[in-house]
Amino acid sequence: MSDEAVRTLRNPSASRAKAFLEDALEAGRYVTLVGACTVASTTRTSREHPRARRHATCKPDGTVLVHGPSGHRPLHPQPDGDRIDVAVDGDANALVLTAGPTAGAEQFAATFDSVDLATAFHVDEHATDAPSGTEADLKDHVLEHPERVEPGLRPLATERDTPAGPVDVYAEAADGQPVVLELKRDRAGPAAVSQLARYVDALAADLHGDATPRGILVAPGLTPRARRLLDDHDLAFATVEPPRE
Repeated sequence: MSDEAVRTLRNPSASRAKAFLEDALEAGRYVTLVGACTVASTTRTSREHPRARRHATCKPDGTVLVHGPSGHRPLHPQPDGDRIDVAVDGDANALVLTAGPTAGAEQFAATFDSVDLATAFHVDEHATDAPSGTEADLKDHVLEHPERVEPGLRPLATERDTPAGPVDVYAEAADGQPVVLELKRDRAGPAAVSQLARYVDALAADLHGDATPRGILVAPGLTPRARRLLDDHDLAFATVEPPRE
């Protein structure tokens, strides 16, 4: 996605709207949609809402809210979880947003058979809420407090060389298993997960089967796609923010 302050898409097809949303959410942008949709949820207060023109908000943390013409409450309770899936129903040529935990009964879906307007933009946190430390600050913090990543973790080296390049922190778990830490001062995306996976694979080859290393991505947060990639690669995540000034 480009660095435009606000991106706008009018009357897109379902496939074009899908690409727009995926790109925007991956970039950590706040997305709004206006269009005709049905809304269904399988939460404790399960309910279906028939087709009507509505306004939807998709936040980078996985929040999805759909509003009608009145009231401040959304049409549905927000299920736990930070996942937003975007798909196209080919039979109906409709855009489908699904939110909720990766596994579990509570799910929410909004199906747009038409999208009139889609916008994407960054929403800034208050200055005092944003992490101000650097990646070096985060590394020093992790080296000083490794228990915040994992109990019993013991850092052994920084910038340890592997065939895939130097890892941020090479450590040992409480059970003696080698651990690779990839550090990101900001919300981590798919590129960070892919890099960590390469480090783990390279270290495994370097150790010649003497041990099976694990990988932990350390960052203040994750994009939804990054979380799915972590699961695909059997990697872990630890929420740690760089120290604030």
